[in-house]
Amino acid sequence: QVQLVGSGGGLVQAGGSLSLSCAASGNIFSIIAMGWYRQAPGKQREMVSLITTDGSTDYADSVKGRFTISRDNAKNTVYLQMNSLKPEDTAVYYCNAKSLTPGWGTNDYWGQGTQVTVSS
Repeated sequence: QVQLVGSGGGLVQAGGSLSLSCAASGNIFSIIAMGWYRQAPGKQREMVSLITTDGSTDYADSVKGRFTISRDNAKNTVYLQMNSLKPEDTAVYYCNAKSLTPGWGTNDYWGQGTQVTVSS
């Protein structure tokens, strides 16, 4: 099992910046990637950004060039710096960890979700 505790988020005006962090605990050695998904009202949950254990990153097209994901392996923590925020970035952001168990496949673990609201 993997436990995730996220922090950050809040309310900001368009063009502003916010940051998120997510700390993992438990069976951290099974984690192969961490990052964030988001879900806006009435919409499906979508991937925002992921970072693998070797540092490879992936971003949704809508956030490329504005968001930056990073990780501190010593603290088992990932960070998401969100710049040039737009009203359409408003959503609940969920920390995600993907774990791999040999013989069992992959599992997704989720944090509690944090609200990000960008006013126009």
